[in-house]
Amino acid sequence: MSKRDEKIALYTEANVKLGLGLDDDFIVKVTVGLGPSIYNKDAECIACSDSSELDTVRKNFLQKKLGLTDSDEELNAAIAKVCQTMGSSNRTKYRALFYALLAKAYGKESVYA
Repeated sequence: MSKRDEKIALYTEANVKLGLGLDDDFIVKVTVGLGPSIYNKDAECIACSDSSELDTVRKNFLQKKLGLTDSDEELNAAIAKVCQTMGSSNRTKYRALFYALLAKAYGKESVYA
């Protein structure tokens, strides 16, 4: 099993454990899209308590990658909702799952097709 396959298995297991309801194939596509960042412990997870990181998610993922033009307030609300969905006590909010939830919320799964 490759390192990427191990990460995908980890994310798929976390998806089931957290009851996120994401499709396994979609998790694979988002994980592949993240490239080598999944191997960096700091980059692999999202810290919902770090406002600069959440700004980066808004700018680089929602606005650039997904092409969303909603206001910053609306995008921040979507990010906060995903933080809540993944659980405030959950210390490992994997970026792949976080991005998959945001893409699904905005109906932008096709970005990974």
